[in-house]
Amino acid sequence: MAQKGWLGADLIFDIDADHISTPCDKLHDVWVCSGCCFAGRGKAPERCPQCGGERFETNVWACEVCLETAKIEVLKLLDILLEDFGFSEDEVHVFFSGHRGYHVQVESDVVRGLDSVARKEIVDYVLGLGLDAKFHGLGSLDIYDASRLISGPSLADSGWRGRIARGVYEILLDVSQKRLEELGLSRRIAKVIVENKNRILESWDRGGPWGVIRGVGLESWRKLIECGVIFQSAKVDTVVTTDIHRLIRLEGTLHGKTGFKKTMVELSRIEEFDPFKEGIAFKKGTVKVFVTESPKVRVGDESFGPFCNQEVELPMAAAMLLLCKGVARVADEDV
Repeated sequence: MAQKGWLGADLIFDIDADHISTPCDKLHDVWVCSGCCFAGRGKAPERCPQCGGERFETNVWACEVCLETAKIEVLKLLDILLEDFGFSEDEVHVFFSGHRGYHVQVESDVVRGLDSVARKEIVDYVLGLGLDAKFHGLGSLDIYDASRLISGPSLADSGWRGRIARGVYEILLDVSQKRLEELGLSRRIAKVIVENKNRILESWDRGGPWGVIRGVGLESWRKLIECGVIFQSAKVDTVVTTDIHRLIRLEGTLHGKTGFKKTMVELSRIEEFDPFKEGIAFKKGTVKVFVTESPKVRVGDESFGPFCNQEVELPMAAAMLLLCKGVARVADEDV
């Protein structure tokens, strides 16, 4: 063992619904305090509201909203890997993890020898960490002095400069005064932007809205840029990518929390890929199970539940999902 050495590792990204805020978790996720058994729905709090405990047992489920949200992050990550880093489609592979997300794996000699520090730099780029507007042309913005105006990022720019522009454009495309105020802009600035929405959108053909609207200064644009970065970044699990010794589930193996299999997704089919159909491993037979409690779930083309303390006969894949979640037991002892 002492003579063994590290040879390298593929570049792995894990995109999981656990790391993405979705409203559906309040509908299907459950937590129970380990100390007093107080229970609730959604994401577990830092402390139990009843006893103050910090340990919880959780049961999280994957729904179509969860996995569609994760898929959006996959598409953003792929755009960054292919366009900004220059990887080819032959080097990048996408897999449904079998549970609540996707794995994106880069297989290239260029990345296999990278250490954790180098991989952290890649993660920071993907997340858009440390971006400052002044390094993208807005450092000396003065809307009252045209001679000092420096062009900001435009939609066609490469790298994060273009992503910043597209993120801000996405915000302004469907903007409202209330939304702008939620993003941190003053009521006056928000009103000015909404009143000049058409003029701002038209300005992108000439390089962007930076300095176009009188009264909207650098700090306001910086707040919009910060929000634009959030829209354009890909939400990945930072620990997975930086850990050069982590084992990753093999394609075709079963996920212990669902009974679904890890499945490769062709890049050209990502948007149409249906994990609840194509991730099924057990496709034949039915089984009777007694279900204590479960939300409505879809497996294949059918939906089942919600169930509460009842015996039901289900297709094998649906029954396996409930068994793996620990909310059911086999009712027919002959199975």
